[in-house]
Amino acid sequence: MKQHYLTACLAIASAAAATANAQTGNEAAAEPRIKVIVSAIGEGWLQRPNAVSDSALLLSATPGYSAAQAGGVSALPFVNGLGDDRLKIRIDGMEITSACANHMNAPLSYIDPSQVGRIEVLAGVTPVSAGGDSIGGTVTVKSTAPVFAETAEALRSTGRVTLNAGSNGETINSGISAGIASDRWSLGYSAAYARGHSYEDGNGQRVLASLYESINQSAILALRGKDQQLTLRAGVQHIPYQGFPNQYMDMTDNDGKFANLGYVGRFGWGELDGSAYWQRTNHDMGFFTPERRGMMPMVTRGRNAGYALKASLPWGDAGKLRVGHEYHTFRLDDYWPAVPGSMMMGPQTYVNINDGQRDRVALYGEAETAHNAQWTSLLGARWESVRMDAGDVQPYANNMMNATDAAAAATFNARSRRQRDGNLDLTALARFEADASTTYELAAARKTRSPNLYERYSWGRGTMAMTMTNWFGDGNGYVGNVDLKPETAYTLGFTAHWHGAGPAAWFVKLNPYYNRVQDYIDVDVLGQFHPYMRMSANGALLRFANHDAKLYGANLSWSAPVGSPSSFGSFTFTGNAAYARGKRTDGGDLYRIMPFNTLLTLEHTSGAWHNQIETKLVARKDNVDARRLEPETAGYALLNVRTAYQVRKNVRLSAGVSNLLDKAYADPLGGVYLSGLRADGGTLRPLPGHGRSIDIGLSIDL
Repeated sequence: MKQHYLTACLAIASAAAATANAQTGNEAAAEPRIKVIVSAIGEGWLQRPNAVSDSALLLSATPGYSAAQAGGVSALPFVNGLGDDRLKIRIDGMEITSACANHMNAPLSYIDPSQVGRIEVLAGVTPVSAGGDSIGGTVTVKSTAPVFAETAEALRSTGRVTLNAGSNGETINSGISAGIASDRWSLGYSAAYARGHSYEDGNGQRVLASLYESINQSAILALRGKDQQLTLRAGVQHIPYQGFPNQYMDMTDNDGKFANLGYVGRFGWGELDGSAYWQRTNHDMGFFTPERRGMMPMVTRGRNAGYALKASLPWGDAGKLRVGHEYHTFRLDDYWPAVPGSMMMGPQTYVNINDGQRDRVALYGEAETAHNAQWTSLLGARWESVRMDAGDVQPYANNMMNATDAAAAATFNARSRRQRDGNLDLTALARFEADASTTYELAAARKTRSPNLYERYSWGRGTMAMTMTNWFGDGNGYVGNVDLKPETAYTLGFTAHWHGAGPAAWFVKLNPYYNRVQDYIDVDVLGQFHPYMRMSANGALLRFANHDAKLYGANLSWSAPVGSPSSFGSFTFTGNAAYARGKRTDGGDLYRIMPFNTLLTLEHTSGAWHNQIETKLVARKDNVDARRLEPETAGYALLNVRTAYQVRKNVRLSAGVSNLLDKAYADPLGGVYLSGLRADGGTLRPLPGHGRSIDIGLSIDL
């Protein structure tokens, strides 16, 4: 099947490329870009020589950004210590919610890296027009833009094929895209396939249940006139399987479908940007590999739909006024079919979330003002109404074995579950251009996020039921809290940017920040248990609860030419460093806070060659969340080397070695190694990181 799939995709790409007279040039899509003054820690993404299978890893070289390891295509992004649902993630304007109690189908898992045209991350002080219902920042992903012909006389065809492979886990990543267009319309198709076996750590040991397979396909139709463009995208995803070594369950199937309509237009009075979208997920969990056996089917059905309208109007002599309205609705059903012959998991279907509803309506306005040649300000306000509800639930049975869950279900069903939150966001930023090489920004914001459906409505109190709600990879069990309050973050950030002139000039950027979160959704400890009944391993039973918290830190990034260009080419030293700390105000550290880390890269360019030597240094993680029994991890250093050669204008070869020294280490955000505990016993240890991998790649523009 895999061979047939790839053959068909390549045939489609070749046929599309051959059916029209090609035009030369690299015309970008006519997509109006509105300038926003922000404290951005990541201003776009430059593809590296060796591709990855997970879009969450594309920003790994951004200071303050990190990704918590999960399945092979489902890592969870973090920005300055806040991640997952605390980030606003938009893919071509769509807001996709994880339809899984373990967040196995995180939003960024729905787009393959080969289909990404641009990805940006903005830190916690974000404009209100960049989205609400988040306190950590915004990640904006845009697919490859439609391409149009330059003139009306001839059609334009485009095509691209990428192939990448890695030795560790025998990974394969492939993508194809093809398009045909006139100067008024554009039609395109893209497909991507990724597969990997379970990877090996630095000691040569296989990390059990870390294999995966993913297929993504999408089509695009774009129409444009004078100063207007209408874009329709539709696509499907199929993940037949994906292992999660830091979870009790694996993904046995994930089917996603989406349709997205976008419009941009420029008029005499200003600019209009609108979008409407629909997305559906059918998600199954269970066990599929001999590396971790079991029988427990779990089924989730989710649906996202919404629209967004934004108008941009002139404001003063050189400013802009933006006003907007957004609506997003999410529906969720989560149930666990009975297991035939099981005394514990039957005879009824366990209903975890029944007709879960989460609806958001938002209005916002912001004014960007250029006061003079040096000073620019941005002021914005956003109001959101968030309504949530869920229906009655039921346990597997009402017998003695399920007595705890039966009592919890009765209590849950007897109470009112409808909640409505009124959330206010405020943002104020000031930017000062001191001179041609120095810029300062001071920003403050109030940001709010309402709980997700699992944080409010997961109800099971039995140990097994609680461990099935866990997107933290920590081996613990969680139960919801209907009475949770929204999180409210008060953030203060400062950015200093020093730089030279020209696109290849030196720069240094420093960004300290402080974030105080009122009603941060953390946990209270209810009890303890032994995962998989291993007496040498401990887990905690936790209930979501509001507690105040504070996060602070600083990000530093730089780039500097090394010497002058010569016959040997040019050298550039780039890097970044990030420090973050998160604490509860009543004592204790927050979970999944990345320790101090730095990335040092020496880049060399000479003609068609581009080379990199990269070192990733991560400090010991000893500020851990005691309530979650978070394990400490040792400091480590990873060495990566990469090279790429532009064979022709349209052909590029790449090669590299990740973790060249085959260092054994544990990812500080990776959680615990549950599949290893189940297979081998012993203690519950941190999830091992990837060992050495030899990677090769090829890209061809048709």
